[in-house]
Amino acid sequence: MAIIVQKFGGSSIADTEKIMAVAKRIVSTVKEGNKVVAVVSAQGKTTDILIEQARAISKNPPKREMDMLLATGEQVSIALLAMAIDSLEQPVVSLTGAQGGIVTDTHHTKARIRAVDCARIKSELGLWNVVIVAGFQGVSKSNDITTLGRGGSDTTAVAIAAALGAEMCEIYTDVDGVYSADPRKVPNARKLEEVGYGEMLELASLGAGVLQPRAVEVAAGHGVPIHVRSSFSYDKGTMIREVSSVERKISVTGVAADDNCAKITLVGVPSEVNILTLVFSALAKQSINVDMIVQAGTRNSVTDLSFTIARAELDSALETINNIRKDSDWKIVCDENVAKVSIVGAGMMTNPGVAAKMFSALEESNIPVYVVSTSEIKVSCLVPLENYEEAVLVCHKKFELEQ
Repeated sequence: MAIIVQKFGGSSIADTEKIMAVAKRIVSTVKEGNKVVAVVSAQGKTTDILIEQARAISKNPPKREMDMLLATGEQVSIALLAMAIDSLEQPVVSLTGAQGGIVTDTHHTKARIRAVDCARIKSELGLWNVVIVAGFQGVSKSNDITTLGRGGSDTTAVAIAAALGAEMCEIYTDVDGVYSADPRKVPNARKLEEVGYGEMLELASLGAGVLQPRAVEVAAGHGVPIHVRSSFSYDKGTMIREVSSVERKISVTGVAADDNCAKITLVGVPSEVNILTLVFSALAKQSINVDMIVQAGTRNSVTDLSFTIARAELDSALETINNIRKDSDWKIVCDENVAKVSIVGAGMMTNPGVAAKMFSALEESNIPVYVVSTSEIKVSCLVPLENYEEAVLVCHKKFELEQ
């Protein structure tokens, strides 16, 4: 008797008609002999609307109260979906994140799951109830409601699947799988039949919006297979699982892009200042993630440091840096007109010259490269914001990913 965890995003349950379609899909899975846990997000643009309402009242609302507000979106979804399933004469129960045993740390709006207590879920499954769990939310040990950040419902679903030892975690969304590039920007992008955990983690971290990176981390750590597929068809999507080296046929799997970037450069920092520790420790305390980092060589006893962050966190990062800079002479230069374009593929490890091929593609199109970062399975280039869509196209074509 298999346990299947199914996650449905906001677009999948945006209106009554779509909620009923999801309910029928879930009931169909039960009739096939499976026990089902469904994890759902807030409907449509509900979260965005709630954020706008909060900011209309306060430019800097308390994060704890933001979590109290945003968690209501999923509570509406689970109740409506449970009602739809009940109308199909299938026993069902809806649970908030706290009722579903999702225990997190205390970082409001960016909490991480620390444990999943599945006692209530297992009890309900034992009664052959479909269990609907609110995604994106949990409860801290201090008994406060927390949220997991954008895409957090993916992580909720995978974490529950891992805790239950589920056979599969199905992620239903408005696309029918993972593509070699964003099909909205690259019309001939190819749907991938399967992707390894490592490649998917890089793609998700670098701008592919299909899955939250933490969801992939949890899946890889617990060996949970993920099936990314469309809510609007029954076609097979993309399997995300461990892929052996024997199965790797190409050097590059996909191209990802992230236009939510800002570059900060600290100019003229005295060499005796341990700028790396000073700045990045302060940013870490504010839960600000730093991505590409370049430190220029010491010249005239000063050094320059450049790094990228999410554009949405720029104001908070600048405030943090100014607090530690105080009366120092070094300057802060910002550039929001940048984007990151990356190629990803586990086959890079055994195929030399991949980075050079990417640089060649960008050079041939006269696209400047400001910063480069690499790992064993990815190469990322920071390029002008106005050129990033062209950069994705030329890289996709250079590596013949449409074939």
